[in-house]
Amino acid sequence: MSSLDREWLEALEQMDGELKKAGLSRRDALKVLGLGGAALALPATAPRAHAASNAKGKIVIIGAGLAGITVASRLSHALSKPDITIIDGGDKVDYQPGYTLIASGVYGPNDVTYERAGLIPSGAKWIKEYVKEIDAAGNSVTTTSGQKITYDYLVVATGLVTDYSMVKGLSESDVGRNGIASIYTLPTCQKAFGQIKEFVNQGGVGLFTDPHTPIKCGGAPKKIQFLVDDYARKEGKHDKIKTIFLPNGGTMFGVKEYAEMIERLYKEKGMEWKFKHNLVAIDPASKKATFEYTYTVKGEFDEVLGEHELITQKDNVVMDYDFIHVTPPMRAPKMVKDSELSWKRGSASAGGWMELVKETLQHPVYKNVFGLGDVAGIPMGKTGGSVRKQAPVLVENLINAMEGKEPTAQYGGYTVCPLIVDYGRVAMLEFDWSATPKPSFPLDPSVPRWVYWAMKVYMLKPMTMIGMLKGYA
Repeated sequence: MSSLDREWLEALEQMDGELKKAGLSRRDALKVLGLGGAALALPATAPRAHAASNAKGKIVIIGAGLAGITVASRLSHALSKPDITIIDGGDKVDYQPGYTLIASGVYGPNDVTYERAGLIPSGAKWIKEYVKEIDAAGNSVTTTSGQKITYDYLVVATGLVTDYSMVKGLSESDVGRNGIASIYTLPTCQKAFGQIKEFVNQGGVGLFTDPHTPIKCGGAPKKIQFLVDDYARKEGKHDKIKTIFLPNGGTMFGVKEYAEMIERLYKEKGMEWKFKHNLVAIDPASKKATFEYTYTVKGEFDEVLGEHELITQKDNVVMDYDFIHVTPPMRAPKMVKDSELSWKRGSASAGGWMELVKETLQHPVYKNVFGLGDVAGIPMGKTGGSVRKQAPVLVENLINAMEGKEPTAQYGGYTVCPLIVDYGRVAMLEFDWSATPKPSFPLDPSVPRWVYWAMKVYMLKPMTMIGMLKGYA
């Protein structure tokens, strides 16, 4: 039995134990969720029903994270004679949705780290380097050692870059010291729980930022604030702290129903927020954070329009803090931004995000190039739940291209945010490009529930690392 299979069985046992404490069986819980009775017990090696394609071509995948490995596995199942090369220089793969749980003391670092060699599908060639240049016109990529690799078809699954240096006065080495925390990398999230405990014990003001760039898991900056608030309550020290959420945007969430639910919870818990505040600078020594505050004022009255002109203004606001959780600005890797594949116009061009037809995940000019995951310059879509829906669409359309056909599969923008609102409750926020709730379960998605917490902590990780990365979920 593999280590992943053992983890799956252990997760089932843990889930059953938690359900038993709540007076539920696994079958009862599945009924509540509206899932089939075998949903959490299916083996990861369930056979696929359709025949493999005989299409041929050399496929190169840049990136062997969640997105890249999932696509490689699905292609291995879908092609009768797959020719897959995957390029990534790292030894490990992290289950990144677990970073928040490390920062809150629920997981340890070993709970989210996996050997990459055990996840890349057998038969795929792994080049253990990083790509430094993409030549889409020449159908080749160049690695950091200077090796040139040609392809017939390219999949870009590089992930993104967390760029702390875009905040003046801040570098990643500052995180973990002087009250500065962040949950967005494995090294920084490991330091966060100690900082949270120190903040709660000493008291003071905690700031929680959300930048002007697209980010992975848009709910994460709020999750960690909810968890800090709840930890302080459990420690009996809630009256010693004040927490303030400071997002660049003007709403709690892009879906109206979910935004209203989150604001209601903030009010109930006594948590504060200030919209339109973008962190631009930090002075770690003095514990001062500078935000660019954007607002509108009335200008002159327009007699023709019958209304006042609205003028946008920006001011710098300096705030003292005892603890600050920084969600860093994020961007595409340099080799994507500098290539022909990135957006050259529009809002996505600033971050160098990959240009794609959002429904087919195919590049609009280089038809033999596809992309998915965090690097994709499409609305929303920077979560593991998005990749789960994107991967089968990409694979089907890539095989269509290999067979000389037009892409027919379409991604509808689905994504999911398991929003942790305290230790023991999660709201399962599912939605798509329609910006309306798209619940998979027959329950009100705006109500946080314990059963979703149990799923988040015990089941989603093995379902991802076993079912999804093996190409079966």
